[in-house]
Amino acid sequence: MGAGRPRIFATPQDLWDEFTEYCDKTKERPIIVKDWVGPKAIEVYREKEAPLTMEGFRLHLWDKGIADGGKEYFLNRTGAYQEFTTVCSRIKESIRADQIKGGMAGIYNPSITQRLNGLVEKQETSITIEQPLFGDGV
Repeated sequence: MGAGRPRIFATPQDLWDEFTEYCDKTKERPIIVKDWVGPKAIEVYREKEAPLTMEGFRLHLWDKGIADGGKEYFLNRTGAYQEFTTVCSRIKESIRADQIKGGMAGIYNPSITQRLNGLVEKQETSITIEQPLFGDGV
């Protein structure tokens, strides 16, 4: 690599290791949801598994002092991060798989999961108009 900024991640494995740290941190910290149950509406708090998101991973990187959340590794606009394309694809697919599985299991909102991942069911509508063979009056 030329005389630019030094790389934050020396190897694709380093980026993957950072992603697995984000996954562990995210899954260890569930979202706490306030709810009311029973006829007396007793207040309870339920733990909901936190989903993996690309935004969450990029914020994790920001929090560790990695400028722009490592965005250039994923965009690779100049081709300087070509050897990272496979691990970046694996990270994106891992996030997508987590969201889809969580949506299918009802852990995450299925409607939002579908929209985020382009899984919205397409409905086909067809209209058939029948015309009388000999007109109305015959």
